[in-house]
Amino acid sequence: MYRVLIVDDEEPVLDSYEYMLANHPDNDTGDGFFPAARARTGYEALTLIRETTPDVVFMDINIPGMSGLEVISQVHEKFPRIVFVLSTAYERFDLAQRAIPLGVFEYLVKPVSKRTFFSTLDRVREYFGKREREEGSAPADASVFLNETITEPLSETEWENCRERFSLPSDKGLIGILEIDERGRSLSPVLDKLLLRYSILSDTGENRSIFLVSGEMERETLANQVAAAGRGGGDNRDSLAGVSWRFGIGGLYRGTELYRSRKEALEELRSKAAGPGAGLTARLRIARLRSRIGIADEGEMKKLFALIEEDAFAAAGGFTRTKAEMTGLFTLLVDDIYGAWSGGAETFCPISPAAEISVLEDPAAWKVWSKPVFDKLLAEASLRRSGNFPLPLLKAIAFIQEHYAEPLQLGSAAEAAQVTPAYLSRLFSDQLKTSFVDYLTEYRIERSEKLIRESGMSIKEISFMVGYQDPNYFSKIYRKVRGTSPSEFAERASRQMH
Repeated sequence: MYRVLIVDDEEPVLDSYEYMLANHPDNDTGDGFFPAARARTGYEALTLIRETTPDVVFMDINIPGMSGLEVISQVHEKFPRIVFVLSTAYERFDLAQRAIPLGVFEYLVKPVSKRTFFSTLDRVREYFGKREREEGSAPADASVFLNETITEPLSETEWENCRERFSLPSDKGLIGILEIDERGRSLSPVLDKLLLRYSILSDTGENRSIFLVSGEMERETLANQVAAAGRGGGDNRDSLAGVSWRFGIGGLYRGTELYRSRKEALEELRSKAAGPGAGLTARLRIARLRSRIGIADEGEMKKLFALIEEDAFAAAGGFTRTKAEMTGLFTLLVDDIYGAWSGGAETFCPISPAAEISVLEDPAAWKVWSKPVFDKLLAEASLRRSGNFPLPLLKAIAFIQEHYAEPLQLGSAAEAAQVTPAYLSRLFSDQLKTSFVDYLTEYRIERSEKLIRESGMSIKEISFMVGYQDPNYFSKIYRKVRGTSPSEFAERASRQMH
């Protein structure tokens, strides 16, 4: 059964849609639709979407508060699996155009007849069925394929599905993994040179890139090419000279056994990373996960968790050591999100990491337990941190987003939030695990990257647009945070577009 949220400010429409849902002829098959909730305003719809996560939303465009399109624009990235069906009293081409980038499934003009309503539901069901079949036959994207699918052997059918989905030219390939220290430069100089030379499927997140070279290539040949790409040419911007970086490369295998190549690449990478600073990268990853979970992109958080997980399994001491390290991580995450220990004895928490992890017998049991639990924490963090912030913090965030291009101080944001600077500083620390300055800096950089990709303005102009009057200082801050310069980001963005 699929859950449906109905959003409309007219009571007769709500009743009509609810009646048709309840009386759909296929409801008795177990594959029907039922009304999970109803909302009359945009803000009410936003809350119910976050609370109930419906499968389908029938959304009126002209509702009080936020419009239907504004609601969808706020949630479609965090809830990409929800199917939105728009309805409006007038057929307007401009609204239909705005709906397309938001992934709206259907655009209905009221009054909606029973026949139209039922046929729309039938198409939604067909879409769900197709999506489920595709997800069952091959990974959804390169990230899933490289980080999850090839961690174990593939059947011939699974491999052929993957080859077709990603247009891989060869039946064989090998896996490479590049890693750079957190404060180093971008890995793009190496990746760009390799991409120009070979057929590569890649995924980059945090400070690591993993890639598949599809073709009959020997491991030693690729290793030499990676090293040469890292050294670069005469232009120091295109090299990683003086920067701590490393790589691991596996052997050449058929696609059904790419897991062997991936395992070998990881082993080589870890052997090169072993040393006095080996634990620092792991600690930085955990700190970033704790500070950004619920705020940053969910895909990036899953990648980061996967890296932490791999580090824990690679450490000496076997599965017993891994369970101890991951118990610590999950305990910290549970407390960050639920306040399970710092919040007092009455705080409800549905997860007990120590008790649940201690009984796991092997890595296979860990895999079954960890993924749904982390997904639950991720969803809860998203709900609490984006939807249940204290009002003064929400006001301060809104103030930053409106005035980030101006000279901003903690005091001015505190005044807008009607609290003391000390109290606001504590809210940023307690709720977001960051400081006011770091939050402002991250927001400005995100805005600058959007302008770089979309505006065509110079780096100097963009620095002024995001609140930095000194372009050199902006570049310095950008490099400190991103590990690369804004000019390098612009060059890479331009190549991706063309």
